[in-house]
Amino acid sequence: MRVALGVQYDGAGFRGWQAQPAGTRTVQACLERALTKVANQAVRLICAGRTDAGVHGIGQVVHFDTTAVRSARAWVLGGNANLPLDISLHWASEVADDFHARFSALARRYRYLIFNQPHRSALWQQRAAWCHRPLDTERMHAAGQALVGEHDFSSFRAAECQARHPIREIFELTVRRQGAGVVLDVEANAFLHHMVRNIAGVLLAIGAGDRPVEWAREVLTQRDRTQGGVTAPAEGLYLLAVRYPKRFGLPEHSTTTPGFAESF
Repeated sequence: MRVALGVQYDGAGFRGWQAQPAGTRTVQACLERALTKVANQAVRLICAGRTDAGVHGIGQVVHFDTTAVRSARAWVLGGNANLPLDISLHWASEVADDFHARFSALARRYRYLIFNQPHRSALWQQRAAWCHRPLDTERMHAAGQALVGEHDFSSFRAAECQARHPIREIFELTVRRQGAGVVLDVEANAFLHHMVRNIAGVLLAIGAGDRPVEWAREVLTQRDRTQGGVTAPAEGLYLLAVRYPKRFGLPEHSTTTPGFAESF
């Protein structure tokens, strides 16, 4: 059977999602070890989106094939019993054979959190980026609208990006203030390597007043990564949710970041 799982993790203690040479702590390696114990056979996972070192997952989705017969409850409880505390399984579901965690996804939603106060936060140092200068979220939101739609995002892809082409479609991009923080939400059909962090870097410069609102559109049209400014830190980035066709019957993920405003 094919099984899908909903996964949450704090990325601060991992070298990213993808399994690497022995001795490197990754989300995939920890999950595969835990689920292999539950299944009593080797488990190999496919994820909806590979996250980099330090990036967090609230709504990550994975799938695997197995001949082991277990209930959804057994996969979740058994998996969590064998996982470190910074990873947890939230649901499990048997899915059709044509389900694919990556290729069946209609959209992915990321959130970028910025702690925007003069002094750094001891509590959020690994869970939000820090900008000590006041940020104008209205300018940031207005600038981001130039990126909505289908575009060539070459200016926002990492040099090592392995995607076959730079065309992506952003469905929604919003920037708002929440407590002492700034929240950037962006949903697209797919993302390039470092795309959200590079967007955040451009909008941070605009919000701080270093660049005009029009700069986001100028960077986009130049199709040149060297014109796009800095890449924002990994610790502010969260894979928030993945959307699939309803026919697969997967649970809806929460799109909230618990305690963000209150913790400031």
